[in-house]
Amino acid sequence: MSELVGATLAAFGVVFLAELGDKTQLLAANFGSRHSFRKVVAGLALGYGAASLVAVTVGGVLGANLPQRPIEIVGGVIFIVFGLLALRSDDDEGDEDGARRAMVRSSVVGAIAVAIFVAEMGDKTQIATATLAARSNPVGTWLGATAGEVASGSLGVAAGSLVGDRIPPSVLRWGSAVLFVAFGIAMLVGWP
Repeated sequence: MSELVGATLAAFGVVFLAELGDKTQLLAANFGSRHSFRKVVAGLALGYGAASLVAVTVGGVLGANLPQRPIEIVGGVIFIVFGLLALRSDDDEGDEDGARRAMVRSSVVGAIAVAIFVAEMGDKTQIATATLAARSNPVGTWLGATAGEVASGSLGVAAGSLVGDRIPPSVLRWGSAVLFVAFGIAMLVGWP
């Protein structure tokens, strides 16, 4: 049991610190400026949890990392597509159909989860998580890494929430689009 707790605490500390100022924390801030805290954190938890599971599986089971360059290329293209999709306006305001609102709500959580998952592939925290999983308890590493990423991302969401009400929706939409496209281009050219 102490190995599980030790691995969890070590992964939490390493990953939390590595995520501070990372591109996914900036994305979380952007999402927090446009959507409710609860939706964004749910999306973060799903995306980070899945990304950490991949890293733990690679590090703990295979003992190697997935090739980084193809992941960066696919991720870059996906981010550019997300940037273009961000320009569409959110029409869920004022809609009285409960089923449609539920679908929009779940699609927001899903979109955030996918964006975070893609952004994390090949990232420094993925490499750190895979390395930790290869050396210690994979379950504890997954728990700690996921919790560290969600905690760091939540700080970004809180920051985004503070400014989100003060910025017009059109500026947020364009800012989001520019941020996604910029990260996509950075991933395509191989910039950190």
